[in-house]
Amino acid sequence: MGLLTPGLGLLVWMLITFSVLFFVLWKFGWPVMIKMMKDREENIKQSLEAADRAKIEMQQLQCNNELLLKQAQEERDEMLKETKALKEKMLEEAKLNAQQEAQRIIKDAREAINYEKLHAMTELKNQIANLSIEIAEDLLKHELSDKQKSNEIIENRISEIKL
Repeated sequence: MGLLTPGLGLLVWMLITFSVLFFVLWKFGWPVMIKMMKDREENIKQSLEAADRAKIEMQQLQCNNELLLKQAQEERDEMLKETKALKEKMLEEAKLNAQQEAQRIIKDAREAINYEKLHAMTELKNQIANLSIEIAEDLLKHELSDKQKSNEIIENRISEIKL
């Protein structure tokens, strides 16, 4: 049983050693540990605040990104509308130019047809005039000779002219 119950001297020395050790730790160790714990607590608090600030900044950046994205989409839509309007305008101008060109071509073609028609009619009149002069010459030559022959000549010439 001697191992289980220590002697009085041992108890006193253990108490003195414990008290000295406790005093040394309390005087020198405890303030350092308290300071380390306070520093750690402050460090953790600063880290949490930094994390909160970072979270808030991330939310703000996300909102800003969403706004920028929305603005970019609106600008894209506006550009698409402008491009579509420009395309429509260009198509209308092209149609108008094509119609004007077609009208001009038709007008030129009509003028050319009228010119050719007048030219053909003038040439026909010239041929008729030449034939009339030839008939008149023949009539004058043959009139002195025979009236019946003159009529035959006129009829032959008229039959030659078939329009």
